[in-house]
Amino acid sequence: MIRAALKTIGVKWKSYRHRFVPWIAVNLKKNERTLRQVTARSEDKTVPDGEVSASLVNLFTALVKNDKTKQEVLSLLHTSVQSVYSQNTSKTQTEPVRVMLDMLGFCIERGPSSLTLAGTGVFVTEGSVPKGATVAMYPGTVYQVYEPILIQSVANPFVFRCIDGVLIDGNDKGISKIVYRSCSGRDRMGPLALSDVSWLTDSPENPLALGQYVNNCSNEKAANVCYQEFDVPEDFPLELHQYLPNVNYSHDTKRPLRCVVLVSLRDIHCGEELFSNYYTIVH
Repeated sequence: MIRAALKTIGVKWKSYRHRFVPWIAVNLKKNERTLRQVTARSEDKTVPDGEVSASLVNLFTALVKNDKTKQEVLSLLHTSVQSVYSQNTSKTQTEPVRVMLDMLGFCIERGPSSLTLAGTGVFVTEGSVPKGATVAMYPGTVYQVYEPILIQSVANPFVFRCIDGVLIDGNDKGISKIVYRSCSGRDRMGPLALSDVSWLTDSPENPLALGQYVNNCSNEKAANVCYQEFDVPEDFPLELHQYLPNVNYSHDTKRPLRCVVLVSLRDIHCGEELFSNYYTIVH
């Protein structure tokens, strides 16, 4: 029984180490190709934030047009807002990944990683991704540097640390899931949701919200996407917040909502797995 337990722990560890930052840090010299280096914080942007925002708005707008249930909620908003989403005359509703394919020219889905014992990964399953495209989003609860996350972080490989110390808990299970649902249910404007909870399920309404499952690159498989921090601008359409897979831990946070997107570093073809750099060194 003890031998079986040790074997199970060993298998779990080999999978976990691909996301365990201390292990990655200790093994940096063996895996120098997995590092991403930038000369300054201001240069940690692969594409302008305006392009990221425009890409999200285009996709989210198409998702609203495709979902008849969203139209009912929008009927409570001003007619000028409703008119933006009243152009779709189709009576049939398609899967979000099909909308993604039509709008962005590609779609991504989860599957067993091509890395040995790395668990789940994210793949381009149709179409191709052009360089500089917003490929995925990192979902989760956003914690400012002064907010408590100790309990949620225990044995949690999905805590993402931004350059300024802001943390995003992308775990879709356990206490992390409970906290996110609670914060998301708290932040509403009447019947209009201000964040997306569907990424916690197997059928996310926002098909981009898979970024927490993108694995770290290796010496053999270089990164083809990189993380980019993105603060949601004030002019981001209110009715499209329902597709943002992030929510602030505290209701009274004064800072803009922090999101993290993954941007393609090169053209990525159908069938390829997405790989990022878990470690970025800012000189």
